[in-house]
Amino acid sequence: MDVDAIVNAANNDLLLGRGVAGAIARKGGESIQKECNEIGSIPVGFAAITGAGNLKARFVIHAASMGLGGIRTTAKNAADFNSAFLAACGGEGVEDNRVPCDRHGSFRISDAAVRGDYAERVGGASSQETSLETIYFVLFDEASREVFAATFGRLSS
Repeated sequence: MDVDAIVNAANNDLLLGRGVAGAIARKGGESIQKECNEIGSIPVGFAAITGAGNLKARFVIHAASMGLGGIRTTAKNAADFNSAFLAACGGEGVEDNRVPCDRHGSFRISDAAVRGDYAERVGGASSQETSLETIYFVLFDEASREVFAATFGRLSS
């Protein structure tokens, strides 16, 4: 997708392995992992920005919501993910981004309340001063779509 940034729910060692991160690495090319290697480890709840390699985007924002080696994300880490990627967008003047909303799947967070919190934090941030004009949420199942639709419906009323 031709956007300023793609958000990757990353591990804190910024290793692009499977899932969305793996797809970013395959399609974007080796330069993205090389930049991640130069950055090194970041704390969970923080974000790092790299170029997007061969992707149509300008940047990849790697927001660390879990540790490497099977340390699963938590509801708190999921909330920190939101803050980290939104702050990173503002720091780069990102106007539009694509957010794969898979943290609740591959990272084993399936609670609708967590997905609703995620949608609410991002939706609430859109009312604050930010460079963001458009956020594209990439949802992977009907349950997620329903949570996002209900949350944004509540926020807009």
